[in-house]
Amino acid sequence: MSVIAARIYRDGRLLTDIDLAKPIPTLERKEDFIWIGLHEPDAATIKTIQQHFGLHELAVEDALDPRHLPKMESYGDTLFVVVRTVHLEGTDGGTRIAYGNTAIFVGRQFIITVRHGSMRSHAPIRQQLEATPWLLKHGPDYVLHAILDFIVDGYFDVIDILEEQVLAMEDQALESFLNRAQTARLFTLRRDLFRLQRILGPMEDLANRFVNIDLPQLDNDIDPYFRDLADHVRRVNYRVAGLRDTLTSVIETSGLLEQQRQGVITRQLAAWAAILAVPTAIAGIYGMNFDFMPELRWKYGYAAVLGLMFVICGTLYYRFKRSGWL
Repeated sequence: MSVIAARIYRDGRLLTDIDLAKPIPTLERKEDFIWIGLHEPDAATIKTIQQHFGLHELAVEDALDPRHLPKMESYGDTLFVVVRTVHLEGTDGGTRIAYGNTAIFVGRQFIITVRHGSMRSHAPIRQQLEATPWLLKHGPDYVLHAILDFIVDGYFDVIDILEEQVLAMEDQALESFLNRAQTARLFTLRRDLFRLQRILGPMEDLANRFVNIDLPQLDNDIDPYFRDLADHVRRVNYRVAGLRDTLTSVIETSGLLEQQRQGVITRQLAAWAAILAVPTAIAGIYGMNFDFMPELRWKYGYAAVLGLMFVICGTLYYRFKRSGWL
């Protein structure tokens, strides 16, 4: 169902529900406002709302685009805002960052939200505000802040989960060598965080515009709330940048540990090759089948040569062991 809720509020309290299949009633008082929530609406529903509230066709076109980047535009008496929502998809071993889109139309007496792909309903916000009428009576601009704050809080939820995964990867990289699947997971997650930063950049600019620009659709007493919102977006951006740096260090550390392991193996092979070269050389000399060679006719020559091999190889083994090559 495309229409999640459509209600009229007066003095912060629910006045009545409205049926968008019928003509939208005219508000009787200046302090009344309408809050309409839509989820992937059809063309007929959007057309009805556009005609009643006089929404600009360009804003409606952007609202129907599920992949639009965060933006804010003022069309006469209507403020149009687009933000991206974030959620996780898949299992812990293959979690990916997925995105949704929420478009918001704000006027002095209405607020309309259009969600695409978002996994988080705005029902908790509506219930919370309806339970606190002294806050809801501030009007659509306060509802706008509540929705944006709810979306940004969703960013924190995603980052908290990803931080735990990244820290687990970091511990695993230090304890054992990463296999191919784990290494691929590192690069995939870093690429996802890079894409998230491309969303957070415009989102931070959007939050700052609420603070720095006087908008006729918003009251001045709402400014502290939007300053807090801008601070939250900056914190998310910093944490994402920190996660990307941590993933980069994990990849570099894993590469260094792999090089160290290969170096150890190379030294061990070189040490054993040096030890085995001694008996190989001596046996090669005595295997040349000459008649006149030292100790060929000596009764203890065989034992002496074996003893010499053992002493030299044992000395080499002791020296390599002491130097850490074995």
